Amino acid sequence: MADRSVLDQPVRPSARAARRSGVGESGVGLAASPFRVDRDRIAASPYFARLAGVTQVVSPTGNGLLLHNRLTHSLQVAQVARAIAERLTADAVTGAVLDRLGGCDPDVVEAAAIAHDLGHPPFGHLGEQVLDRLGRERLGLPDGFEGNAQSFRVITTIDLHGPGGAGLDLTAAVRAAVLKYPWARRGHPDPHPSTAPVPPRGAGPLPGAPDAGSAKFSCYLTELDDLVDSRAAVAVGPWQQTVEAAVMDTADDVAYAIHDLEDFHRVGVLAQPGVATELGGWLRDRGGLAAADPSALGSLRPGADLERLRRRLHTKDGWAFDDEAFASAVALVREELVDGLLAVPFDGSMAAERAVAEFSARWTARLVAGVRVQPDPPVRAAPVTLATAQWHEVAVLKFVHHRFVLQRADLASHQRGQATVLTGLVGALADWLTGDDEVRIPPRLHDLVALAHDEYRGLSAEGRLGPEPDVDALARGRAVVDYVASLTDGQAGALLDVLTGRSARLWADAVAL
Repeated sequence: MADRSVLDQPVRPSARAARRSGVGESGVGLAASPFRVDRDRIAASPYFARLAGVTQVVSPTGNGLLLHNRLTHSLQVAQVARAIAERLTADAVTGAVLDRLGGCDPDVVEAAAIAHDLGHPPFGHLGEQVLDRLGRERLGLPDGFEGNAQSFRVITTIDLHGPGGAGLDLTAAVRAAVLKYPWARRGHPDPHPSTAPVPPRGAGPLPGAPDAGSAKFSCYLTELDDLVDSRAAVAVGPWQQTVEAAVMDTADDVAYAIHDLEDFHRVGVLAQPGVATELGGWLRDRGGLAAADPSALGSLRPGADLERLRRRLHTKDGWAFDDEAFASAVALVREELVDGLLAVPFDGSMAAERAVAEFSARWTARLVAGVRVQPDPPVRAAPVTLATAQWHEVAVLKFVHHRFVLQRADLASHQRGQATVLTGLVGALADWLTGDDEVRIPPRLHDLVALAHDEYRGLSAEGRLGPEPDVDALARGRAVVDYVASLTDGQAGALLDVLTGRSARLWADAVAL
């Protein structure tokens, strides 16, 4: 729970704006606010530009479909996050509460939103899962890989487009606002949130690997000092997001819940009959489903999957869950999505595009209007969250996306191929680094090995890696993960073709190196 002695401390504006290096900007700055400078610096980063070639759900390359990618998603999150921040700070009473909790600057929120996916690897969340497994099992990295932690590593360590010697040299406030899960995989803070009877969202164990540490976290051991430094002036408890991180996180949920549904309506994947059957079946048989034994909830029974969601929410998020609000959310999504947007197949006409735009605008406005400030939130919540009705509506919208898009067999077969690409790529690069041809490894990979070696050597000297760590192996492993995570979907496939001898276009495909 939040430490009241921390919450009662005054916020130090100078600490929020502090940078690490003290190195001045080169050239003429385009913005007076240090937070706006941060936003502009992130937007100019090549790590941000690469997100145009990185999967949101389905790979944007090679399919001819106009789908959201990580770049357009990040821009939409930034738009929603800024709208939330400006709305909350416009109210004098709410603004005073926000100031006490650490502040809610729209520029900080927007910068964090633009930065939040910088570390996202090729092939979407599938890429995260594969790189984490390979990082832990193949490369021997105790904290593996996590997209949020990789984003924090990019802005603090890897990206060299700031005025200092490492990272983007961002303000403490923006760095803290990027920390969606403000803890390491294990160990920090002490006690670690995973030890709580009901852990904060994401702090629970990794599915299938209970000893691996938290499933979600926002920094590796190599960036732990940066996490501590950036949160030094924060007026929230050690397990909780800053206000600005909570706004960014809420905006991410809003954008994800709405815009992915748009995509798959456009391409005809989100079919109206299946969604109508599931939502309508639950509404018609709500009582019977609720009373059914878990073993009786067969997957073919209309409404069974939605009932399983209701039970999970009731168990995991009892502090926010309400049965009547859930039923109302299902009814509203049925009305707006099934009987509204999906009732007419998307045909590319102006009328169809208008229907999509109106659906998106209406739902975005509704969800943004439902954002609330919690001065003393429960441990699984944040200082800024959705109101009861909107919280349940987002859960149901996400369910539709997960059940009728992510669980499709054709997508699963596509993702198995992508997992094979990443597995082959990590293996080939790791073998290259331990082979006899180290002199000719790609320059950027060489630099990443040297960077990680310096980091792990310093941590070892401080006794923070345990007894007799293999610094060289850790450095090679982290460098391979950093390298692969910085590729686009297309670059990952092209590079594997080069490394396995399948490419005949030496000077074209090899540029991915």
